[in-house]
Amino acid sequence: VTPPQNYPLYIRSIPTENELKFHYTVHTSLDVVDEKISAMGKALVDQRELYLGLLYPTEDYKVYGYVTNSKVKFVMVVDSSNTALRDNEIRSMFRKLHNSYTDIMCNPFYNPGDRIHSRAFDNMVNSMMMQVC
Repeated sequence: VTPPQNYPLYIRSIPTENELKFHYTVHTSLDVVDEKISAMGKALVDQRELYLGLLYPTEDYKVYGYVTNSKVKFVMVVDSSNTALRDNEIRSMFRKLHNSYTDIMCNPFYNPGDRIHSRAFDNMVNSMMMQVC
């Protein structure tokens, strides 16, 4: 989860020893997200759902993107060997992330722009990751 200023608010990876590699992958993919947004232009403003789809595949991973109306970016990195995940399932996972993020933003004790430290959000992300793995 990254705000419009492109610094990560939340990064989670399984296994955790590759977290730095995923951090780099997420930062690299933010440039692709910005390119897709500028290429789509005004058409993005008219859509309610801002699912960007597959940003780019690598040898080991596939990187997917989603942007909210407030320009918060969600990036998901999935193992390339996982062929069970289809586009509809990725889209559904992004909707769940977006809904959980909205719940966090509605919390009066959360300061927008702070790192996300929410047990409910962690549990939702962990359950999604366990379904995928």
